[in-house]
Amino acid sequence: MGALLRFAVSGVVQRQLPLSSFPIGTLAVNVSGCLLIGAFLGVAESRQSFSPELRTFALIGLLGGFTTYSTFGWETFAMLRDGEQLRAATNVVLQLALGLGAVWLGYGLASTR
Repeated sequence: MGALLRFAVSGVVQRQLPLSSFPIGTLAVNVSGCLLIGAFLGVAESRQSFSPELRTFALIGLLGGFTTYSTFGWETFAMLRDGEQLRAATNVVLQLALGLGAVWLGYGLASTR
């Protein structure tokens, strides 16, 4: 369900700016996913609500399918909230650098003749 929602939201947003080469649809999905995971976990933690099964479904099933970026955002936020600034910064740098590096490597390996 999350993946279908990602496809729909991204497409709708991107069609609003058809001449844009910037991936605004992806940005909208990632930012809204972060907003949703923050709101859900804020309610869950502050009110001790939602069963473990509902948390798993919402966070992994729905939001995980919608965007894994929301998980990255939440984990980094949690590190900052817990006073682990160096760990949070390391997470950001590694996620971006290794992720982009892996795309480059995969593309290079797959497109080699």
